[in-house]
Formats: sequence, structure tokens, C-alpha cells
Amino acid sequence: MITPKTIAPYGTWPSPITARMIAETSISLAGVLVDDSDIYWLEGRPSEGGRVVLVRQTVEGPEEVLPAGYSARSLVHEYGGGAAIVSAGTVFFVNFDDQRIYKIERGCLPFAVTPDSGDRHADICHDLVRDRLVCVRERHTAADVVNELIAIDPETGDDTVLVAGYDFVSNPRLSPDGSMLGWVSWELPDMPWDSATLWVAPVLEDGAIGEAQRIAGGDGVSVFQPLWASDGSLLFSADPDGWWNLHRWDGGRVSCIHPAEAEFGLPQWVFGMRTTDIDANGVIAAAYTCNGIWSLARIDGRGTQVFDVPYTDIAAPQWVDGKIVFIGSSARLASAVILFDPESGATDVLRTALRVDVDPDYFSVPESIRFDTADGATAYGFYYPPQSKTHDAGTDECPPLIVRGHGGPTGATSPSFSLAIQYWTSRGFAVLDVNYRGSTGFGRAYREELYGRWGEADVDDMVHGAQHLVAAGRADPARLAIRGGSAGGYTALSALAFRNTFSAGASLYGIGDLMTLARDTHKFESRYLDFLIGPLPETEALYRARSPIAHVDALNCPVIFLQGSDDNVVPPNQAEAMVDALDGKGIPVAYVLFDGEGHGFRKAENVCRALESELAFYGRVFAFAPADALPNLNIRNL
Repeated sequence: MITPKTIAPYGTWPSPITARMIAETSISLAGVLVDDSDIYWLEGRPSEGGRVVLVRQTVEGPEEVLPAGYSARSLVHEYGGGAAIVSAGTVFFVNFDDQRIYKIERGCLPFAVTPDSGDRHADICHDLVRDRLVCVRERHTAADVVNELIAIDPETGDDTVLVAGYDFVSNPRLSPDGSMLGWVSWELPDMPWDSATLWVAPVLEDGAIGEAQRIAGGDGVSVFQPLWASDGSLLFSADPDGWWNLHRWDGGRVSCIHPAEAEFGLPQWVFGMRTTDIDANGVIAAAYTCNGIWSLARIDGRGTQVFDVPYTDIAAPQWVDGKIVFIGSSARLASAVILFDPESGATDVLRTALRVDVDPDYFSVPESIRFDTADGATAYGFYYPPQSKTHDAGTDECPPLIVRGHGGPTGATSPSFSLAIQYWTSRGFAVLDVNYRGSTGFGRAYREELYGRWGEADVDDMVHGAQHLVAAGRADPARLAIRGGSAGGYTALSALAFRNTFSAGASLYGIGDLMTLARDTHKFESRYLDFLIGPLPETEALYRARSPIAHVDALNCPVIFLQGSDDNVVPPNQAEAMVDALDGKGIPVAYVLFDGEGHGFRKAENVCRALESELAFYGRVFAFAPADALPNLNIRNL
């Protein structure tokens, strides 16, 4: 018998998906490591203050490798990544608190390999021939930040500089016989997805690096994830034709091995990112994306086989004993470490990011949409309608809509299962997750449509996406909210300052002042705005024209700001300046500062508080009463 649903206004529906559930019962899966037949992965745990733990799969199930008090997280480029490797049973990892590299041998406690110097490390490679580590070191001095590749003796901690003189370096990778070192470099003002060069050089008898040879990339071409094959050839992704396609260097020439209008690469915001692996027989396992949907394929001398797997987001594929391990998710399947047998098609879930059972009847299934936007262009997104097992609006009323902008802004959204989205839809909100112009996954041309137009093209796409749904009768024009974090926060604030479409907004560590960002940001992004806005000082007027902080007189709707006190990417003074400006105008504004948090919230109590504060904010400004018991929120001028 079908139980009739309770009729209640949108936004007031009770939901089993709570903020505490998201904060305390879910984890983030940050990467997969394979050592011979052993499978490891990194998982971030909000319930442990954002600690990142290395876990090993055993016959009895997952086993923690890092003891309490250690967290595998790098701070190179501020965003980190590439914080752990496992080689012949030995673990090397970067500990968050001191950024030193530690070593763990099976059954032993960690001990420090590098000195307590304040240097940061990432992207570790084990040189088995010489029993040394090769990695990226970032050294902060009073005058500069220096990035270079170094070799470290894991017994003494002594280090030697191998590669220097570039603004940035990544992906140190040794050939199977240890005779060649490959790496990637790029120079300011480029970001690695703009122009990055792949180099190889011989490793000399004394361990030093010989004369480097440029293999690919540079001059407006980006390379991604070099990977040595057992035959001594080098596999990598590059985009000379506008798409990150797979290429191979055979020691003499470079050839494209799989041309397609699809992306086999990613914007390298963090170290250790990977989309491909190659086995001892030269067979490639590859993840690639087309129009926001990821697929898994095998590529060999016979051609390409795309596997039928129930996942639309696939990351970090690697071979292990003839099977492929990867991180996968879909609209109804939470992110998980998956072991896939390409012969039988069988999948085995080793670890899931969601550790609670929720009735799937509460889950909203996204619909992929494309819509016309400004300048005759097309933008993309995923629409999530309100969904509850027990409640319905029961009228012709249209739901409130939250339009989400991803960070980056070269990031991308996919239809992966997200409790953070289901939190809203299960309460009666509709959600539009937008891949605005500038997003990755649609080729270089789409990504570069944002260049020179940040704060305009992305804003147009968010606005047109909301208007598209209003015209289709799928969103209430009087209750349109926009939210975003970091760069997505800037897009949200710009939409509120320069357009009149939205009636509320939420900025999570978002950018309000472009000149302050250009002045205060870290080395990795220090020239990023040259492309997104224009070079300084020539275009300073444009920076001010596009800064929401300079146009608070145009803001006429409530905004909530959620900010970490220790954010070095977008410092708190930006949020506070916006708050003061709105407060001075008498516009309702809320400000929640999270002590000890950086660029993004990792502690369970803060993840929970941020979600509940945002829900309380929408409830009060849209005049509905959420079913949840929410904390008191100070909204000035309301």
C-alpha cells in the first residue's frame, strides 16, 4: 500500500539527512595507492578534525596505517595533495602539523625522515635503485617562495637539489630502470592547465640530473600526469588540439594514441592527481570525461573498450593483479573505493564515503541540462528537483532554488552523489549545479571562455540557468538563492552585486575584493588573475569594477558569509569588509567565523554548523520554518 505524503510547504520538510550526518558519518576519499598487490587509500575524516588517514585493504577489511596524531596532508601550493606513497611495503607520508616526511615500516611507528625546518613537501617518488626519495620541496623565506625537486636520503635526511630554476615543478617520476627522471614545470603567469612543460633527463652515476630534454607542452600547451611504461616509453595527457588526450613519447617522438573530444586530464590544483595507469603489458586503464560525465576504459593495441560500470564520476584508476581499483560515484551511489574486474564486469566496494543507511526514496536524481546563455553561448548544469519519501508541496507552488557555483573557477561539477545537495532537496529545495563557462571537462576553448571575463561570463551563466528553470516552471522567481565557495563565492557575490535575479546569497570563503586577492594571495595563484581579469597594474580599474566590495550600493538582498579564520587563500578581511559594508547599508547580513579553519571546512562541528546556519538563514529571509532544530543565527538588520 502506498502511504499518502504529507502536504507541507517547500523548505519545511523533515529529512533524515542531517548536517551532523554529513559531518560525522561521511568521509572524503582523496586518493588510491597501489603497492604490488596491496591497495591503500587516503580518507579525510571531519569527525577527527579533518585528519587524513592512510588505510590499507586486508583480508579482514580496512586497516588504518597512520597512528593517532598523524595526518597525511601537504601544504605545498596551499592546496597540497600527493602526501603519501607506499613502496615495497614501506609508507612515506607528509605529516600535516610539521610538513615533514615520515617513514613507516610494517609494524613500526612513524619516524621523521626530513628535519624540522619548516619546509613543505609533496609528490613523493621512491628511487628504488638508489634508495632515496625524490619529491617537491617548497621553501618559504622572508624574500621568496622557492619550489624545486630534491632527493632525500631516508636514513639520514640529507637532501640534494635535483631540479631548480622553475617557478613550479611537479610529477617527479623515475623510469622503471631508474635511468631517467621525468617531471613537469610551469612559469608564472601560467597555471599548469594553461601551459606546462614535460621534461626528461638522464640520472647520472652520482645521482645528479643530466641535461634535460623538453618532450611536450609549453607555449600554450598543457601536460598532465606523466607515467612511465615498462618498455621505457612515457605516457601523458596533453592538449595541443584543445583536449587533454593521451600521448606517448617513445624515446624519439611524441604521438597521440587516442584522439577524442574528451578530457583525459584535470586542472592540477593538487599534487598526485591521476586519470590513467598502465600495466606491465602496456595496457592502459583510463578515466575520461565528456560533457561532465566520466567513463572508464581500457586502451591497448586492439583499440579502446569502454566499460559499463554504474559510476558517472571516476578517479584515480590503477591496475592491481589484472583488476582496476578506482574511486567511483554516481547520482545514487556515494563515493567509494571500487575494485573492478574488467573480464567479468564484477565490482567490489572496498570502502564507501557514506557510512549510514538512508532510504533512497529521499534522494533527488539529477537531470543533465544545457541552456542558452549570454553571447549566444551554451552552458551546462545538473538540476536536482525537491524529493522526499514522506512530504510533498501538493500545490502549483514552485520550489525555492539554490544555484551552486563550483570553485576553481576551472573546476567542474558532476552528477555524483552528494549528501550536501540531498540535504537541501530532501527539505524541499531545488538545486541547480552549474558548469559555467570556464569549467573543465568541455575542452580548452570552453575553459578559456572565462579568460578576461571572470565575474561576467560565469555570472551570466548562473543567471541564465536560474531563468531557464523559472521559465520552465521549475523554480520560484521570488526565492532564488545563489551560493558558492572560494571562486564560486566570488561568482555568487558578483551575481548579487551586478544582477537582480537572486533574492539571497551565501558566500563560503568567497572573494569580495579582487585587488586584495591579487595582493594577498599565495605564490601558486599569484598571477592567475592575469588571465581571468587582466595583468596589473594596467587593468587595475577593471579589478575594481568587477569587485563586489566596490559595488555594495547595488546589493539589495540578504547574504550570509561563512569564513575560516586561518584562510591564506581568501583571508577573512575580505568577508569582513563585505559584511561591514552590507551592515552599513542596513541590508540583512550574517557572518559566521570558524576558528582554526583554512580554505574550506574540515572539522565536523564546523561542517555541521555551516550547513545549519545556511538553512536557518534561508528560512528567515524566505519566511518559512525549517523542521530542524537549528542554532541561533545573528542576522543583522533583520
